[in-house]
Amino acid sequence: MFIRVKICGLTCLGDAQAAVAAGADALGFVFVPGTPRFVTAAQAADIIRSLPPFVAKVGLFVDADTATIAQTIAQTGLDTVQLHGEETPEFARQFRGAVKVIKAFRVRGAESLAGLAAYADSADAWLLDAFVPGVHGGTGARFDWEHAVAARNFGKAIILAGGLTPDNVAEAVGRVQPFAVDVSSGVEVAPGRKDATRLATFIRAVKSAA
Repeated sequence: MFIRVKICGLTCLGDAQAAVAAGADALGFVFVPGTPRFVTAAQAADIIRSLPPFVAKVGLFVDADTATIAQTIAQTGLDTVQLHGEETPEFARQFRGAVKVIKAFRVRGAESLAGLAAYADSADAWLLDAFVPGVHGGTGARFDWEHAVAARNFGKAIILAGGLTPDNVAEAVGRVQPFAVDVSSGVEVAPGRKDATRLATFIRAVKSAA
């Protein structure tokens, strides 16, 4: 079993390079103004230009308009968009083909999985994160992993996020067996600043558990 690792909320080249060196498969950049890990398209482009090949570049958006997302893709070289807001299946579908599309869902309970099926044809993967009122991710909160296990029955790649740390990610991988795991705050020393040791420990734990 091969589990991919996405390190999200990167804000500087040094952290991106540390993540790649530790074995990250994907890097995430948050294009949501007013949030702790926000980067501009120009800042992300500078980082992405220095990355080696075969590392996925993911842009996180919350209810951004089509033109903003398209412009950001063109400026930065993103190969994947991650939609964390109330984007409709039709909205998500317009980007497929140009880039990969991840649709995020904030999970409160089993009822939160009811919306997944509507995105079966408009997203390449579903990301499951914890529900925290008024916040769309990066909270460090965790949800019941049994809901992620259930989501696998819908037949789409599942990316597990929410409250993952170097201490619990091996258990998460063993229980859920997701397509990938996504971490931000669990490997940070401050919002947007990663800790190289925690990065390496987290990725090593994932690969060992897989």
